[in-house]
Amino acid sequence: MISPQQLSGTGVALVTPFNQQNQIDHQALGSLVDFVIDGGVNFLVALGTTAETPTLSDKERAEVIKTIKKANNRRVPIVMGLGGNNTSQLADIIHKTDFDGIDAILSVTPFYNKPTQEGLYQHYKTIAKISPLPIILYNVPSRTGSNLEADTCIRLANEFESIIAVKEASGDLMQVMDIIKHKPEGFLVLSGDDATTLPILSLGGNGVISVIANGYPKAFSQMVQAAQNNDYIKARRLHYGLSDIMHSVFTEGNPAGIKAVLEMREIIDNQLRLPLVPLTDTTYTILKAQFRAFQSEFWNAF
Repeated sequence: MISPQQLSGTGVALVTPFNQQNQIDHQALGSLVDFVIDGGVNFLVALGTTAETPTLSDKERAEVIKTIKKANNRRVPIVMGLGGNNTSQLADIIHKTDFDGIDAILSVTPFYNKPTQEGLYQHYKTIAKISPLPIILYNVPSRTGSNLEADTCIRLANEFESIIAVKEASGDLMQVMDIIKHKPEGFLVLSGDDATTLPILSLGGNGVISVIANGYPKAFSQMVQAAQNNDYIKARRLHYGLSDIMHSVFTEGNPAGIKAVLEMREIIDNQLRLPLVPLTDTTYTILKAQFRAFQSEFWNAF
């Protein structure tokens, strides 16, 4: 069983590359895995929001996992996204899933049906009792319509050893502080938003599950590591060096922005599946200029 500390630092929520025929580009996915690991990320997250998972068939999801596991070759831990808004159906999926080569589950709060805090607790209680792997709670109310409040998160962390972390993307730093202040020892608080990673680390958080680390694994991992080493001069320099890019990457939603960056790096084609579409020309042009400036004016000087 993996140690929670192996899931601290920089995790990357991998995109799913598609080719011109809108099929999964497994060669590009393997290249991306190599790129981010060589860049210093600590763990991989497969089949999250950034992977456009709702547009993948069951067969394609299995193929994505197979490709990531093969490319990774057990170099770093792999976290698999597995959530839903039908608790019994999710439990059935967990029972039927082959978790060989997977180290933990990232499970988003139930979406659309907007459960109460007790409903969220009971949902995760059910999953925790049957999961063969550690669980990372994923709170992203802007997408799901429900917020996993600090008290509920702490209750789950205290009552279930298999619940080892939370990916916090509420954007509410007071809520994050409440979790960090009252969490049990060893429970991880991971930023779910690239822009709030440095503030959360400074408050006592443990890392991030990042989007931008797909395109900037070395710079972002160095920022996280510097903060963990209390070198906030270096951490702030890297944070602000990336801040304009972080803003542009999310201007038209995720993963449209980061896929454009990865196309600029010539790692993947800039292809998305409907209902998502590539960046508009205006945003792409802005991001391209920022990409070039970072490479030539900032990163080379760094």
